[in-house]
Amino acid sequence: MAMVDVTVRGAGIFGLSIAWACARRGAKVQVIDPFGPGAGSSGGLVGALAPHVPENWNAKKAFQFESLIMAEPFWKQVEATGGVSAGYARLGRLQPIADSRTLDLAHARTVTAAELWQGRAEWRVVAMDEVGSWCPPSPTGFVIHDTLSARMHPRRACSALVSALAVMGVEVKTDAANLGQIIHATGLSGLLELNDAFGKTVGNGVKGQAALLRFDAGDVSQLFADAVHIVPHADGTLAIGSTSERDYDDPTSTDAALDDVLDRATRAVPVLHGAEVIERWAGIRPRSKSRAPMLGAHPLYAGEFIANGGFKIGFGMAPKVAEVMAELVLEGRDEIPADFQPEASL
Repeated sequence: MAMVDVTVRGAGIFGLSIAWACARRGAKVQVIDPFGPGAGSSGGLVGALAPHVPENWNAKKAFQFESLIMAEPFWKQVEATGGVSAGYARLGRLQPIADSRTLDLAHARTVTAAELWQGRAEWRVVAMDEVGSWCPPSPTGFVIHDTLSARMHPRRACSALVSALAVMGVEVKTDAANLGQIIHATGLSGLLELNDAFGKTVGNGVKGQAALLRFDAGDVSQLFADAVHIVPHADGTLAIGSTSERDYDDPTSTDAALDDVLDRATRAVPVLHGAEVIERWAGIRPRSKSRAPMLGAHPLYAGEFIANGGFKIGFGMAPKVAEVMAELVLEGRDEIPADFQPEASL
């Protein structure tokens, strides 16, 4: 049997990214997922890699900032290796400003962003007429433009990683024995296993519904208006999402909740009226009790590791998650923030 240094269980965005980081460090890696790559919430549509607001700084926001900065070279290397594009582009984000209080707050955040984002990205307040036609209506006549946000197509990102891993000699298998260091990146099933073992809620699943439209907006900023992400993709489609549903009967069905999201999107961006909806999608996103990614030593399996709970921010966090998990597993260096340790959800 061929030598394996690392077994990653789970082929969602966390598992594939960690496998990539380990393989790039020279480790022999295998990925195991009975359902195949991107079968869970990582096979979604939206791909809005957007930061938290630049204030009340903490370890989670700092980690996310570092990961969003890392994303461009990360995805360029993946594409250069495997020949498949994730559709990544750091094109920024526009958000309408509803009233004078929110406008004052937005101006204040331009100052905190200049400090916290280290001059590597901006949070600006700009007049709508400076932006151009691709702009959500804003009652104040001003919008927030941040240059840290990026877009990618989640499914294409998973495909890009699978292709790059194959070039590195890493196969994604449906079943195999655990060998070497073991990392559990199993999403919702992994959180439910912890719930059963500890007899309490350590994490759960939140249903999200999204839609894909046939609408080529070009290389323009994503929009966030009326709590809806509107993300133009590189392939000429446009994604809209998502709902956040704690209670649900069918994890993969779409319903009137998605119709409402589509209505809000077309109200915010009237040019989308009449665009063909080419796909409606629903899936369950793993959410740890702490709301932060759960990274580190596995609470149940001695000597093994966990990477889970990337609720809503998993794709944006993936480059940095992959780095710190590879450091921990291969080098024994723990650079994971305390808020991300499994204990934070236990």
